[in-house]
Amino acid sequence: MKKDLLLITPPFTQLNTPYPATAYLKGFLNTKKISSFQMDLGIEVILQLFSKEGLTAIFEMAKLQNTITSENCERIYSLRDVYLNSIEDVMFFLQGKNQTFARQICTDSYLPQASRFDQLDDIDWAFGAMGIQDKAKHLATLYLEDLSDFIVECVDANFGFSRYAERLGKSANSFDELYEYLHQDLTYIDTITLQILEQKLSEISPKLVCFSVPFPGNLYSSFRAAQYIKKQYPTIAIAMGGGFPNTELRSLSDPRVFEFFDYITLDDGELPIELLHTALTNTDHVATYKRTFLLENASVVYKNTTSSKDYKQNEVGTPDYSDLLLTDYISVIEVANPMHSLWSDGRWNKLTMAHGCYWGKCTFCDISLDYIKIYEPITAKILVDRMEELIAQTGHNGFHFVDEAAPPALMRALALEILSRNLTVTWWTNIRFEKNFTKDLCLLLKVSGCIAVSGGLEVASDRLLKLIDKGVTVTQVAQVTRNFTEANIMVHAYLMYGYPTQTVQETIDSLEMVRQLFESGVLQSGFWHQFALTAHSPIGIAPADYGVIPALNEISFANNDIDFKDTTGIDHHQFSYGLKKSLFNFMHDIGFDTPLKDWFDFKIPKTTIKKDFIVTALTTPPQFSIKPSAKIVWLGNTPITSEHTKTKKGMTRNFLQCTFHTTTESFSITMELEQGNWFLNVLDRLSPASTIPMTFSKLKNDFEEHFEYFELFWYAKPIDTLRAYGMLLVL
Repeated sequence: MKKDLLLITPPFTQLNTPYPATAYLKGFLNTKKISSFQMDLGIEVILQLFSKEGLTAIFEMAKLQNTITSENCERIYSLRDVYLNSIEDVMFFLQGKNQTFARQICTDSYLPQASRFDQLDDIDWAFGAMGIQDKAKHLATLYLEDLSDFIVECVDANFGFSRYAERLGKSANSFDELYEYLHQDLTYIDTITLQILEQKLSEISPKLVCFSVPFPGNLYSSFRAAQYIKKQYPTIAIAMGGGFPNTELRSLSDPRVFEFFDYITLDDGELPIELLHTALTNTDHVATYKRTFLLENASVVYKNTTSSKDYKQNEVGTPDYSDLLLTDYISVIEVANPMHSLWSDGRWNKLTMAHGCYWGKCTFCDISLDYIKIYEPITAKILVDRMEELIAQTGHNGFHFVDEAAPPALMRALALEILSRNLTVTWWTNIRFEKNFTKDLCLLLKVSGCIAVSGGLEVASDRLLKLIDKGVTVTQVAQVTRNFTEANIMVHAYLMYGYPTQTVQETIDSLEMVRQLFESGVLQSGFWHQFALTAHSPIGIAPADYGVIPALNEISFANNDIDFKDTTGIDHHQFSYGLKKSLFNFMHDIGFDTPLKDWFDFKIPKTTIKKDFIVTALTTPPQFSIKPSAKIVWLGNTPITSEHTKTKKGMTRNFLQCTFHTTTESFSITMELEQGNWFLNVLDRLSPASTIPMTFSKLKNDFEEHFEYFELFWYAKPIDTLRAYGMLLVL
């Protein structure tokens, strides 16, 4: 099974679904008839590690090395036979292959319990009356985390389920520490990784191995694997691309990196990899490169010598998940955060609606880099074509659109295209909380299968939102989150503290805004992040403009996160525990009456935010003006009709009664006969499947060709009733 390219995601990313980079790249290579094979080394190592054979070796190694010192690890070791007898059944269950096993897992004392189970009382409170499948997943997750703690303490301190040796990649301005570590003995995790890699290399015999490295926690393993290939297969070329080099290695100058890799590419990988393949397979061809670092005359050089332009998004093909062990990923439930559970539970096909960000202004974001700066959407038709291809290929109809911020207009078009094809899918994505997300648009998205959105509220302060250049206000965020919530779409907010020039008062006021948003029921999930200064953001490029004093180091390797001092002199980290503790309570509908000062163990000022700020924002009067270009969509079915007459004071009038049936109830409207018949003829054109969109102005003009006083018709009770049952106006 020889292939030209071997595409690898190194340990570790997600347990429940593949990181999509290699699938994107393989889909493109298919369009160029370039043979490739992809593997997620991370999940393969996890499956080997958490097997009876793998755990046996771990327990033996810990005993041999005499590293079992804590009471917790002594307990786990003493229960090793119970772990060995249960591990494969638990993994099988988490892979979705034995759902009835949930009842056994939920039986008291079935699973061995170490320190992670100490939190069970809190978890019962946090999760409430969760279903038996979810409860079993959570108990199984605690069981695996106990084993992970044992591995970290007794076998390999760098282990983590979604990262490995992450500290070696984080803010590593110099290559020295990582280089030194790579010349130490292999760890047990290394040994497993390289055994799996060796088997695949011998099967595939690739000309080029491409490591996609999305995060710092993947960096060490990619270097360790590349080191092995260099030693054992010196004729194979090795390249690195992905999120980490795209953001961190743009200032690379250390030649020692190229003892491990031949090429490091930046930004979109399609054209750079195609050119590397051409250079390796066509030796008569004069090699050209796209955004590629390599070594020449013992010095690192950056080459961007091709005249070819990057491929458009409609040219890159459909992601291809073949070769990956799709049925072997495991679903876990780690924490009581509804949005985070989407990340770790269930299989999601990853797609992108638009390359880059249509807003592209936020001052904390890496908007100078191509992955955000170059905005390029694709059509809804191509998107849904790709969705149907992936459903056929993977057997899964769940989609996570991994956009920086999905554009509202494209989301509308996507929803209409899904509905026009009668496609049943489940999807979620990241957005900006902008005003175009009206109540009707949110209802349309929900009907098309949207279950959740996440977006950046950041600092809930209008002054700071303006400084961030977010383009939203707190009032607007409240109204948009209400629209999503009323459509039964879960809303997660990314929250930030410690933004440059942020005062203590603004931090407390921001917390009060968040408290009110949760109390009003328009937010269901959130997470606080402390502001981080990155090299490629507007603040990182011009820190003095934002009151920031950076601690700049000489860069020869990674350059992204920058240590800094805020001229306010405030220790923002002190707020971390209180902000997160309060949010945890708010997410579970408690703690709203707790004074804000009680969340902190130090003195804070009183909030200046009015207690009814969010309630007032949510009770603003509705806008009755309708844009002529607004598209009218009817999500219901064709009614059952009957005619009847009414006579009053000697005058007889004819009426048409239309009875509609929804999945849960029935309702009727009555119109004058002529208007009713006209409306029935128009109704088919309001379907999402209609090839001729009906706008508000078209409907008005059509009506006025037959009758008078359109406004009296539109704002009358029958249309009001239909608007409540699925007649939408979307921009």
